[in-house]
Amino acid sequence: MTLSLQRNIGISAHIDAGKTTLSERILFYCGRIHRMQEVHDTRGGAVMDSLNVERRRGITVQSAATRVEWGDHAITLIDTPGHVDFTIEVERALRVLDGAVLVLCAQNGVQAQTRTVVRQMDRYAIPRIAFINKMDAIGAEPDRVVAQLRSSLGIVPLVLQAPVGHGKDFEAIVDLVDREEVRFQGEHGQTVVRSPWADTPELRGRRTALIEALAEVDETVADAFLADEDIDTETLIAAIRRATLARRAVPVTMGSAYRNKGVQPLLDAVARYLPSPQETHNVAHDLDTEEETPLRSDPKLPAVGYVFKIERGRYGQLSYVRLYQGTLAKGMTVRFEDGRTAKIGRLVRMHADRMEDISQATAGQIVALFGLDADSGQLFAEPPLRLGLGPMFVPEPVVVYSIATKDKTMLDKMGRALARFSREDPTLRITRDPESGETLIAGMGELHIDVYVERMRELGVQAVLGAPQVAYREMPTRTVDFDILHKKQDGGSGEYARIAGTLGPSGDEGYAFTSEIRGGAVPRDLVGATDKGFAEATARGVVIGAPVVGMKVVLTDGAIHSRDSSDRAFKVAARLAFRDAMRRAEPVVLEPIMTVQVVAPDAYVGALSGELVRRRGQIVGTQTHGETTTVDAEVPLAELFDFSSELRAITRGEGAYSMELVDRRAVPSNVQRDLVAKLGDRAVR
Repeated sequence: MTLSLQRNIGISAHIDAGKTTLSERILFYCGRIHRMQEVHDTRGGAVMDSLNVERRRGITVQSAATRVEWGDHAITLIDTPGHVDFTIEVERALRVLDGAVLVLCAQNGVQAQTRTVVRQMDRYAIPRIAFINKMDAIGAEPDRVVAQLRSSLGIVPLVLQAPVGHGKDFEAIVDLVDREEVRFQGEHGQTVVRSPWADTPELRGRRTALIEALAEVDETVADAFLADEDIDTETLIAAIRRATLARRAVPVTMGSAYRNKGVQPLLDAVARYLPSPQETHNVAHDLDTEEETPLRSDPKLPAVGYVFKIERGRYGQLSYVRLYQGTLAKGMTVRFEDGRTAKIGRLVRMHADRMEDISQATAGQIVALFGLDADSGQLFAEPPLRLGLGPMFVPEPVVVYSIATKDKTMLDKMGRALARFSREDPTLRITRDPESGETLIAGMGELHIDVYVERMRELGVQAVLGAPQVAYREMPTRTVDFDILHKKQDGGSGEYARIAGTLGPSGDEGYAFTSEIRGGAVPRDLVGATDKGFAEATARGVVIGAPVVGMKVVLTDGAIHSRDSSDRAFKVAARLAFRDAMRRAEPVVLEPIMTVQVVAPDAYVGALSGELVRRRGQIVGTQTHGETTTVDAEVPLAELFDFSSELRAITRGEGAYSMELVDRRAVPSNVQRDLVAKLGDRAVR
């Protein structure tokens, strides 16, 4: 396949916007499947939802990849989850994709997870197309959704289509670029009928609005528009493509995936406007020189690939790989960032949970490898190249549960299942509480943990969860000096280490260490041991025993003993310095703050807002459309564990909500006092 005709795209959106339904239609119209199934279909569910838990719950939990052909284009498609609890699936998919389709609901517009997805796309500089779905729904307002794209997300929308009818009267679309009316006929809308548009003032005005929006971001169109010149279709297509690839604007299409309308024109837009692998800019760094190394989609160059996801099954580990350059074939040797080498075994192309064997993979493709011992987020290269790509962004967990099994004979099996899941999913953290001996499972939310408990039941492990806990953090708020001498003499070899410096806030959530020691007062290896000692100490703070974030240590002085100084001595000194300095640095406890979006009938908004405020929430906005109102609020996670049942009671079952982590903020002083009373003994121990 010619590289210029390849597309690697993801489909992302807020939960229930219709991503998986859209993916199912794409598979059908591209001839990949011969019968469409719905997300809640009792006959088996959508093809891209292959896990049992996905089909039972009617949600997407894991991203799924497939490859389809549309005309002369080959499209690798990844359907990603919409629920924020599984945001790592979106994160690692976007890390390797060249373009994306952002799905929006014509009723609800820009929602909480929409904002998260757009931030993720921005993080990886992903060009995108927006698809306004559910145009057949009562209350569908595409113009309002377009306005939200501009006002809420800062996007310049290029509206390529106009609807023929709204809600239950939605019939077809008008292509404003080609000036055609597009209808979808046949039992499944598989026959696309194009005819000249009705040349009305409204449609001419919409096409002019498209050109005006494009003139904001493209000089060629701006010059022609200001000169009052006619802009032909070819010029318009080329300008839309330039603006899309440069991420200056986002083309907007519309339709109803469920009603089989608008999907084929979306595929045309993917082929027209989204980039091929040749048109993306990917850079690695040379591990020897630390210089940037451009990665080129050339099959003749040494192979470079990135493992963005792993799964373990009955037949071993399956590693999903984006090949950035070169050619992979069975038997080749590749080298990982950590220096390990491995041989390429079986190569497959994925179709959800099904595999097709292939003889080789070339630059620009997304494939999977069997038997490759790799972790997600690792780059590999064909020797003699030694390249790295930097760590993948992994959000921190926000809830913690204790987990046990009713049958003690199943402890080993539970341990193996947890180890497997935590390796596959970097946002799932498994630890052991040193005081209670309990196994702790931390994740992105209640649903995240529930899904893994359900998957363990499928493996024969009956797991039981303890009460949820909030993943608090501690942070210093002022900079203090420390000067610690650790000296131990009790016969035999002793311990000696002196370190001095400052400890204080770092300005971000990370831990930072800097050495300003001059003249070799402390050798480099012992400076490294000091750094490691402070890093290890951050696992348990001094207020409630929570992990410490946002801390910076600067080492300015120190001393050694010719015989008694060692790595261990300097690690111990670092831990002592941390305990002393952190207590004096006026530490605060940080709690997760969630953006909560509630949709409910107007009649319940007053009571609903009062309930959110009672839970220490802050209302940040309300939007009314039809007879429903959307309330946006920021609420501490600690106050939300029973919110779903309260919401049902207030709205008589008519309300729905979603939430995502927006920030970590210092708890109020009275809340911190309560936490110290409840959890402070953990810090003392």
